[in-house]
Amino acid sequence: MDMNEAGRFSPLPGQKVAVVGSGISGLATAWLLRERYRVTLFEAADRPGGHTNTVEVELDGQRAPVDTGFLVFNRKTYPNLCGLFQTVGVESVASEMTFSVSLRDPELEWAGTSLDTVFGQRSNLVKPAFWTMLRDIMRFNRETTGMAVTGESTGVSLGDYLEGNGYSREFRDWYLLPMAAAIWSCPTQQMLAYPLATFARFCHNHGLLQVTNRPQWLTVAGGGRSYVSRLLSDLSDVRLGCPVTSMTRDGLGATLTTPDGEERFDAVVLACHSDQALRLLGGQATDAERSVLGAVRYQPNVAYLHTDPALLPRREKLWSAWNYLAGEGLPGQQPVSVSYLINRLQPLPFKRPVVVSLNPERAPADDHVIERIEYAHPIFDQLAIEAQSWLTGLQGRERTWYAGAWSGFGFHEDGLRSAVAVASQFGVEAAWTTRAEAVAA
Repeated sequence: MDMNEAGRFSPLPGQKVAVVGSGISGLATAWLLRERYRVTLFEAADRPGGHTNTVEVELDGQRAPVDTGFLVFNRKTYPNLCGLFQTVGVESVASEMTFSVSLRDPELEWAGTSLDTVFGQRSNLVKPAFWTMLRDIMRFNRETTGMAVTGESTGVSLGDYLEGNGYSREFRDWYLLPMAAAIWSCPTQQMLAYPLATFARFCHNHGLLQVTNRPQWLTVAGGGRSYVSRLLSDLSDVRLGCPVTSMTRDGLGATLTTPDGEERFDAVVLACHSDQALRLLGGQATDAERSVLGAVRYQPNVAYLHTDPALLPRREKLWSAWNYLAGEGLPGQQPVSVSYLINRLQPLPFKRPVVVSLNPERAPADDHVIERIEYAHPIFDQLAIEAQSWLTGLQGRERTWYAGAWSGFGFHEDGLRSAVAVASQFGVEAAWTTRAEAVAA
């Protein structure tokens, strides 16, 4: 009998396992299971990697790999990713995590790199509201650090906390929401609904609430494609450009339909976005699956890889690794975007700025565009956060498991952590797990 007492399917070594999605979650799941199971990895796109999307760029007679999705990590808060990279021999190089804000209404710019860039727009020195913002930054860092350290969970949203505790609009609109929108790739107003306790815990863990002793950020040497190719080389059955269009489950297994036909598997790991997983389940989705998978919404984002400096701060001295730009209009109504200056994030040989702009107010000039890319990022409102705690109850039921960054904070470490958790239920422990747990502690 393959069903345990809790009604979960217990996979046996040698059985056929389908993994749907080749982002970090699916790729890592397939790689971890490869030696004990017959694994097939399905990917709808023609390229593997999901949000790990490295583009080969040629400028002024020089070529280099440029990352456009997954960009940076650190040893403190990405223990699983560092463990994986060490295991497969992926090297890293130093990166930076500098941040700037550039507004047109009001006309204001600043960057947090140094005291000189904080007051890079010298008129900020005589703006009382700017000094109020700086004081509120210190207060917010102090208060939320206390919450993160004690594990306090109030159930209040970030927006309600700011309003209830008298934080200034300048702090909200000139610092906190731009920073949050840059990190989570979502509109600023959506961040106001983010649960405060989760926000504080994330920022504290990533060193964003402290001025000194921040973690050293890193990027993959040769671009993120380096680790993708290492993992893929160990897999024997990878189907690129092969979307799974439907999935039917029964007591003996699951049938997956692709353009190549139907194929039977003993177990399936859906390592795609939760809304995609729900669509695949169709009418066979259980009430629990609909509740959990349907709770997470997604924000579609358009990214341009380009060389147009007009999508960076007006003052070149303020150009940072992450640059938040807002157009004209009332707070929450202006067009906003984030431009990542890849020259600051990766060791590129180019003199021209190489930029990834997310949802720019206007597209870069045609002669500056290298590539246009569409992404989707999960929205972490209260309902989505609550649904994450219910996911464990779904795993293994109906011969189906779920993995994805949507089950955590939405980042690479979260996607990999979910893969490690799924693999452990298949009786496979990641070689680096003990090390990762020690680092995380």
